[in-house]
Amino acid sequence: MHKPKAIAIIPARGGSKRIPRKNIKLFHAKPLIAYSIQTALSSGVFEKVIVSTDDEEIAEVAREYGAQVPFMRSKELSDDFATTGDVVADVIKKLKAQGEEFDYVCTIYATAPLLQKEYLQEAFEKLQNSDAKVAFSATSMPFPIQRTFKLTKDGRCEMFWPEHFKTRSQDLEEAYQDAGQFYWEKVGESRNDILFSHDAIPIILPRHLVQDIDTLEDWTRAEMLYEILHPDIYDRWNSLKKELNKKEEIITFYQGNIYFMSIGQNVGHETYGKKQLFLRPVLVYKKLSKTTFIGIPLTSTPKEGSYYFSFRYKKDKVSTAMLHQMRVFDIRRSEYLSGKINKNIYANLVKKVNEFMNITPMQKQRGMPTRAKNTQSIAQKVENVKS
Repeated sequence: MHKPKAIAIIPARGGSKRIPRKNIKLFHAKPLIAYSIQTALSSGVFEKVIVSTDDEEIAEVAREYGAQVPFMRSKELSDDFATTGDVVADVIKKLKAQGEEFDYVCTIYATAPLLQKEYLQEAFEKLQNSDAKVAFSATSMPFPIQRTFKLTKDGRCEMFWPEHFKTRSQDLEEAYQDAGQFYWEKVGESRNDILFSHDAIPIILPRHLVQDIDTLEDWTRAEMLYEILHPDIYDRWNSLKKELNKKEEIITFYQGNIYFMSIGQNVGHETYGKKQLFLRPVLVYKKLSKTTFIGIPLTSTPKEGSYYFSFRYKKDKVSTAMLHQMRVFDIRRSEYLSGKINKNIYANLVKKVNEFMNITPMQKQRGMPTRAKNTQSIAQKVENVKS
């Protein structure tokens, strides 16, 4: 049985105007085109990965990252009027003249750093097992197109579909758009001139993997998305987060318990530490769920004032609750139980928290003082949490 041969062609001309030298501009310390090349190679579905360019520097970078550049693109196919289809057809024609023929061709844009090999593989498999002529990357629209509008000449609004102004979003049919990453085709088969037709299979990508890169703003957004996709590289705490997430939750923990919690770097004056994490004693003020609670960090450094509440939960040690650092914690960050406070201390702590919430001075204005409103609102929220 004949094994289908597939080739990837990455068009990359040198004359980018909005972002000069875009195709080889460094994207997270690597030329932008390198991501498309490496993803294509890692997919394992291509006999060859070829870059079509008119630029010697781009050709050199392409070869450095594993692509082939068997010939340079002609001037006629390097101006603003040459289409991607013309470029791909030219490569296929030249390869055929050299005795190389392929069953499938995949056009991959050089500006697709978020491209994932799984979608290239999925598209190839679906195209082979269907009577479709094309398979391409697509994604859903973030907002119902039926509710969109245009601007008139005088700067006012005019809906494309005014009949849907009052239609609920969930009742409107979902729409999709070209993701602009890759386009698989069966070589030598004619198809509908309109890509979005019955001849095509759209491979739906999640929206966080799709970003056009036409402006510097697009570039920045794409870099941010890339960082989120690769936390092991760009989030130095990610390995620690993974370890914490593996920990089993503590089913039975109560208000008044004090745990040593992993809460990040040591940015204070405490001396507790374990491996890469800074440990801090935290008092459970109010349990919210099986894994979360409102906690108050403690310090052994003596402190006085409206922000602090000092007490003993061990005979030889005075601890101070840092009321202004009260926030939500995840019990899975707990390293060990250090102790607990008694009911009388907890009752005094509640009074102190209420006093802390009411320290903002009131300024008389018309009606109820604005600051008083804010203070009352905060105090009420605390009371609601306690109840």
